[in-house]
Amino acid sequence: MNIDYKKNNGLVPAIIQDASTRNVLMLGYMNEDALKKTIDTKLVTFFSRTKQRLWTKGEESGNVLHLVDVKLDCDNDTLLIKVNPEGPTCHKGSDTCWNEDNSQEYGFLSHLEDVIESRKNSASEDTSYVASLFAKGINKIAQKVGEEAVEVVIEAKDTNDDLFLNESADLLFHYLILLQAKGYKLDDIANVLKSREK
Repeated sequence: MNIDYKKNNGLVPAIIQDASTRNVLMLGYMNEDALKKTIDTKLVTFFSRTKQRLWTKGEESGNVLHLVDVKLDCDNDTLLIKVNPEGPTCHKGSDTCWNEDNSQEYGFLSHLEDVIESRKNSASEDTSYVASLFAKGINKIAQKVGEEAVEVVIEAKDTNDDLFLNESADLLFHYLILLQAKGYKLDDIANVLKSREK
């Protein structure tokens, strides 16, 4: 890598990202020696601007960052370091230096899971469709998933893409409800799929 260390007195910013969740965990600075040590040891090492020395993340706490990948940005002056963290990243004990949980996010689907969970938890006073399904119990929810799955298969064999996509959305929506009725979320399914990866 042709890294430009000259712009910032021999240092470059290093954005630390969880290789699995893709969440940004922290920002540190590296000089040439810190990057070399990181690559050699596979443990992320920074140059401390306050201590004026190299320090390996977790050298005291044990909360190390295991190196997965290093990428250089288009201006050759910022690093993206993908890691597998061991323990919390922030020295204050949180998962990230922004005090956020380092949980897997699935964009809109995570938001949808939160809405479903909220309606499940307030089912007694909620009049929504989701709350009514939870009130009817697991058999009704499972039945809806089965019905939607059949409709997806039927539409897959047809040529109407709009109907296929709408039925697929209905299936996924009802499946998310079924997962929560059983006490699970998308993360649990993702973990099963990851365990099968070869």
